[in-house]
Amino acid sequence: MFLKPILAMHIPDGFLSAPVAIVGWLVTAVLVGLALREVRDRLGDRQIPLMGVLAAFVFAAQMINFPVAGGTSGHLIGGTLVAVLLGPWAAVLVMTTVVAVQALLFQDGGLLALGFNVFNMGILAVFVGYAVYVWARRALGAQPQAMLIAAALGAWVSVELAAMATALELAISGTSPLDVALPAMAGIHALIGIGEALITVGALAFVRQTRPDLLGAPSAGVARQSALIAAGLVIALAIAFASPLADSDPDGLERVAEDKAFIDKAEDPVYEVLPDYTVPGIDDEALTTIIAGVIGVLIVAGIGFAVPRLVRLNAPEKVRQQQ
Repeated sequence: MFLKPILAMHIPDGFLSAPVAIVGWLVTAVLVGLALREVRDRLGDRQIPLMGVLAAFVFAAQMINFPVAGGTSGHLIGGTLVAVLLGPWAAVLVMTTVVAVQALLFQDGGLLALGFNVFNMGILAVFVGYAVYVWARRALGAQPQAMLIAAALGAWVSVELAAMATALELAISGTSPLDVALPAMAGIHALIGIGEALITVGALAFVRQTRPDLLGAPSAGVARQSALIAAGLVIALAIAFASPLADSDPDGLERVAEDKAFIDKAEDPVYEVLPDYTVPGIDDEALTTIIAGVIGVLIVAGIGFAVPRLVRLNAPEKVRQQQ
């Protein structure tokens, strides 16, 4: 039986008070602006296409909810994975693209809450996961599997910290007391974080076998770079085709909202384009989800390719020559 994906870690409008939501927008805008500057100054031509590929992969992977326990599901965030491959600043832009398209096009997460949705999943999760990854790699030394173990730990911690930040934002907004929201969010996402760690390790193991240059080995050349882009987009599209098989149980935040009786505070979106990952006018549940997923993958990939290129075009000539 085909089931539509539920991606409810994204905070809907109504869960955050207006002042909290505004703070989220301001903080996120400043940090995304810094990310644009850092990417302009640091990212080379070899990494730019990978941003589009990873944005497409993360978007598609977030459509696949996996079962956790007790009628709850989870999905990949992806911040640690992208940060390991591209560095944290580029990862911020990739994750911002994904979360923004989800909100603006698919009504997945509120518009007022978009600031903290980007912050939680695209900034906090990225920097926390990457910091833990770097620390763990140093602590583990030269062990053959050190990179994968460090990435797994970083991925798990990134999910927990993002969940705890969400609980704090809900508490400050008066939606749910901290002593209620924090243990509930941390408990559920401790399990979801295991899934995040496993997916992150699997993806990095695949990259290490196929493109070790992305993890510090010598460059693979232009031909293999093109092959990676094509393969990455094919994989993202394949995941989108599998999205109707996602687990239909509520995701972490939705489960907590139902159990703690604040789910009714969620507000309907002010407009709809491709609501809940469906295409209006197509009644078949599997087909409408697949088409919406394919549209999302292509749009996110396009933005992921275009943004860093535009940033590079506006960089000073000296910076471009250095890269």
